[in-house]
Amino acid sequence: MFDEKYKFTCVDRFLKYVKYDTQSDEDSTTFPSTEKQKILSKDLAEELKKMGLDDAHLDEWGYVMATLPSNTSKKVDPISFIAHVDTSPAVTGKDVNPVINKNYQGGDIKLKTGGWVIKESENPDLKNMKGFDIITTDGSTLLGADNKAGVAEIMDAVNYFLSHPEVKHGPIKICFTPDEEVGRGTEKIDLNKLDAKYAYTVDGSSRGEVEIETFSADAVNVTFTGKNIHPGYAKGIMINSLKVAAAFVDSLPKDKLSPETTEKREGYFHPTTMSGNEEKTVVKFIIRDFETPKLKELEDILKDLAEKAVAKFPGSKLDFEVIEQYRNMREILDKHPQVYEYAFEAMKNLDIEPITHPIRGGTDGSRLSFMGLPTPNIFAGEHSFHSQLEWVAVQDMEMAVKVIVEIAKVWEEKA
Repeated sequence: MFDEKYKFTCVDRFLKYVKYDTQSDEDSTTFPSTEKQKILSKDLAEELKKMGLDDAHLDEWGYVMATLPSNTSKKVDPISFIAHVDTSPAVTGKDVNPVINKNYQGGDIKLKTGGWVIKESENPDLKNMKGFDIITTDGSTLLGADNKAGVAEIMDAVNYFLSHPEVKHGPIKICFTPDEEVGRGTEKIDLNKLDAKYAYTVDGSSRGEVEIETFSADAVNVTFTGKNIHPGYAKGIMINSLKVAAAFVDSLPKDKLSPETTEKREGYFHPTTMSGNEEKTVVKFIIRDFETPKLKELEDILKDLAEKAVAKFPGSKLDFEVIEQYRNMREILDKHPQVYEYAFEAMKNLDIEPITHPIRGGTDGSRLSFMGLPTPNIFAGEHSFHSQLEWVAVQDMEMAVKVIVEIAKVWEEKA
């Protein structure tokens, strides 16, 4: 049983961590994409070392790793709990001013500045939050619950284990990563050094979430090449690649196969940027589906439309490049079902009904799973991330700490 007299530290830690500006940069070519992420990471490594995790360190790439040694005589597979320190490039994370709305009683939450309102109608989880304490921003920045809530919860779980040596567990590997928000969180990670057999990212939303299925994803660059010449002498000679690209984009389905028209398990292709000139224009796409073979079907449709556009402009040329991004982690997790079944069991032990649904997106767990570290995602309590409307409930953060502890206990009991 969890010690109900335990004084949680996750909220105090969280309120401290959000004061660090750790915004990542999607246009950067360095790793991590911003050096300021390392400031928090360095302090986290020092905190872990002061707590007694002697091997805690920050590596050259901005990864924090540490080991909570096993305290059981059983041979237990080492498991890792992972969270990311960076915040979204979409909204500033500088000078965050968190506000605790105590004893929420329902309705909309109006933020202090900017006219922002967290609407109950747009946040269905709020209906389950009556009596809870809701942490928001003041409206001038994002909050950073994505994913500093997860960081704080993992740190608190470590604190719980250290203050309750009677709670048996196997080796627990702590890992805090940079650059998750720009899709590069696993780019430089050394899994041999982490030395875990299974892992959990603590980066989900609603209480009870255990996410075990993501999109599979590719990127596609469609390049149209034309022929440029001085426009004053262009008749019968010029082939304007911008017009070829525009005809192609206009031919995309209007009522299907797009983010605007799909839901649940439906896949799509989505143009994200178009740039160029008369000579060359590039249209960049993301391709998403839960079934990896269907990516090829979507790409074939896209290529056929591109070829038809080129055919309308004789002399123009097409280059169609497919870049693999990530794959549905369920393809790996179903080969290691215990990694999510133990999470289900841990939640049920705490009277939480597990929630599992396909993520219409990806997580670091997708890449980690295919790198050899099966990694589902569990809830951290964060909501409306990447915006000034971000919020998290104190009670959900504390429950996430209990879940982390309980997962480790289940692994030890099953060993």
